[in-house]
Amino acid sequence: MQAFDEKIDASHYRRRIRELTLLFEISQILDRSMDLDQVVSPVLEEMADHMEMQRGTVSLLNRQTGEIRISAAYGLTGEEQEKGRYRLGEGITGRVFQEGRAIVVPDIAQEPSFLDKTGARANVGISSFLCVPITIGQETVGALSCDRLFGEDVTLDEDERLMTIIASMIARAVQLRRDGEEAQKALEEENSRLQAALQEPFHPGNMIGNTRAIEAVYALLGQVAPSEATVLIRGESGTGKEMIANAIHYNSPRARKNFIKVNCAALPEGIIESELFGHEKGAFTGAVSSRKGRFEMADGGTIFLDEIGELTPHVQVKLLRVLQEREIERVGGSLPIAVDVRIIAATNRPLEDEIAQGLFREDLFYRLNVFPVHLPPLRERRGDIMLLADHFVEKYAKKNRKSIKRISSSAIDLLSIYHWPGNVRELENCIERAVLLSTDEVVHAYHLPPSLQSAESSGTGLASTLDEALSELEEELIRDALKSSRGNRAEAARQLGISERIMGLRVAKYGIQPQKYRTTNLQ
Repeated sequence: MQAFDEKIDASHYRRRIRELTLLFEISQILDRSMDLDQVVSPVLEEMADHMEMQRGTVSLLNRQTGEIRISAAYGLTGEEQEKGRYRLGEGITGRVFQEGRAIVVPDIAQEPSFLDKTGARANVGISSFLCVPITIGQETVGALSCDRLFGEDVTLDEDERLMTIIASMIARAVQLRRDGEEAQKALEEENSRLQAALQEPFHPGNMIGNTRAIEAVYALLGQVAPSEATVLIRGESGTGKEMIANAIHYNSPRARKNFIKVNCAALPEGIIESELFGHEKGAFTGAVSSRKGRFEMADGGTIFLDEIGELTPHVQVKLLRVLQEREIERVGGSLPIAVDVRIIAATNRPLEDEIAQGLFREDLFYRLNVFPVHLPPLRERRGDIMLLADHFVEKYAKKNRKSIKRISSSAIDLLSIYHWPGNVRELENCIERAVLLSTDEVVHAYHLPPSLQSAESSGTGLASTLDEALSELEEELIRDALKSSRGNRAEAARQLGISERIMGLRVAKYGIQPQKYRTTNLQ
């Protein structure tokens, strides 16, 4: 009996490992692109590999026509996929859309409401069908279905639970695409407005500031954004380098294409090459299928390589080839793949020093440094501090559903004089904290972090005057010298570099009794 239980536990453990692996792979796929059409088919392929799925589909509802159509499929021919059309309430898929709940059919041959409109289920034996809704809020926008052969070892309840999780991940991707479409529409409107105002100085819509230092950056962006030039953004951590990259891409001819962001410091050394350039099936342990890298995903658009100084020498060599040849090779592959990608890189590290130490390739630096943009730290654009503070107050008041009407004068003083080592990111964090702490619709000085506080705002002013502090120090030094000389005033005076007369005056001034420090009294 114990051996049987151990066998069940081992099988359950293996299943959980497969589920977690599948969910991780799907999350990676969905992160690749905002274009849902490019990621749904790979998701179904991963499900087929991990769940022994014979067929799978993702169906979407056309809100204008009310028709449900198969958007992506695994295991169906193009003709079969085209036949898969339903109305609300029609068949299993139509019911899932109408009722907004999952439906599991253990044997489709025994289910009269299973219509098999695609005609793909003839002579397939005892086959099970699972269909779960893809919902956003209270709205069912799609359905995820799966066919698999029924067997005693098949746990349909577990499959339903797993597919529900996958459907929620797809729903989030759909929501992100909707948000992206809305953002794109807003961007197009903004671009139209900017085109109509070309005679005015360039000013990215996603940036705040009007000091001379930041206006110089805007001027550079206005020159480089319409071009195809490689850009290297340099500046301290927290200055907003990613926002600069966004401004360049979304004001370029590639604005409607993919904008892929990669934080080179966040990717483990063992997988960064695969993440950037992709890999072929079997290239390494765990490479169960071929996979595109970030450069392929960005084809036609822009790739943003943040923290470029963190790349290993091996990856630097491969990146140099991409810049020179405009082609990549997947890990485990031998065929070059052409890519049309604009590269924007960023770093807060002194690359010239890294080159001198042999940590960064000089030829790669020159390839990246075609058009350098230096982003000034916040301490060099103090005139923008309050503009940014007002923006963050409005942002976090809205986010937290709070009413904040003003920033107090004392808080303004503290914000203006602080040196901001963490730059704009630190300012944003400080304002978010202050908004959360405010109870009277005002951001006060005491709502700001201790690092910003002054002696006056925190009530920690000096406890004594300079003369009082010097007198205390002088008395302490005289007592230490007398203790060291066992009460000998002449010896103590020599130690302190003063005359015996001055020693006598100071002893009298502080009421010190030298005899207390003699050897006989110390024993």
